[in-house]
Amino acid sequence: MCAAIALSAQKKISELTLVYDAKVTTGTSEPKMADAFDGATTTIYLKGNLSRSEMVSALFSSTTIHDAKTGTAVVLREVSGQKLLIRMSNKDWKEKNDRYEGITFTNTTETKEIAGYKCTKAEAKMSDGSSFTVYYTPDIVPENKEYDYHFKNLNGLPLEYELKQRNLTIRYTVSKINLNPVPASKFDIPTSGYREMTYAESQKIRGDKK
Repeated sequence: MCAAIALSAQKKISELTLVYDAKVTTGTSEPKMADAFDGATTTIYLKGNLSRSEMVSALFSSTTIHDAKTGTAVVLREVSGQKLLIRMSNKDWKEKNDRYEGITFTNTTETKEIAGYKCTKAEAKMSDGSSFTVYYTPDIVPENKEYDYHFKNLNGLPLEYELKQRNLTIRYTVSKINLNPVPASKFDIPTSGYREMTYAESQKIRGDKK
């Protein structure tokens, strides 16, 4: 009976807007990298099979538009005046997120309220042995579980979590949740103004810079 009540309390959502604020919680010998993430915002739009994730900071912006039905994605990046459009096939998308495949979540007894929702703390364990923590509400479950590979196996909506980005630990906390319909225009792909390349070409450029 308890399980039935818990399931009935869950609300499956097909359209949703989330805004996360980012805060760097550990130091780094590269202050510029910390500046790139500290104070950044990430906005996620969900509409059916489509998702759009925008990260904006003082130094760069990056937007990913993903179609869960086809598995394809487009990444729009703006850094130092350069505007790049990177097309990703289903294979590219899976390759990019391969390390997040098979994540398991174990609930703890800790809870706290975030944005008006009671959240449970869970420990996430990745297949490579690394881990991170997440506070999530089981009251809202996105119908599109493919929008973020980190949380594909999470039975709810993540409202606060910590991830490692190179030498940084970054905490993302939701500051806004909007359950209103999302305009279809949010998922339009630009047809001009960007230098277009494949995912393989973008990886080669990143490799050259290392």
